[in-house]
Amino acid sequence: MEADNGAAALDRLQQDGIADVALVDWNMPVMNGFEFLCQLRQNHDYDKMAVVMVTTETEMSNIQSAIDQGANEYIMKPFTKEAVIEKLQLLGLVPQTL
Repeated sequence: MEADNGAAALDRLQQDGIADVALVDWNMPVMNGFEFLCQLRQNHDYDKMAVVMVTTETEMSNIQSAIDQGANEYIMKPFTKEAVIEKLQLLGLVPQTL
């Protein structure tokens, strides 16, 4: 599923159910990715849902804030398909390659 902003993403999750993982851009209109993460983690129904922040935000304080609020991983833009696969492997969401 896809959403244009954090508020729309929360609505989609309520309508469509919990996802295994959310790839969340920090910089979105209406509700940014960090605000989405904070609201998501307040609802314990989503405790097992993995959240990967995908962003150009490179400040260590931003990265630490996202991790502190419950982000499972962090990917810096620009990124490759392989970088996403690696993060999903770390989260146990795709099998490790040989």
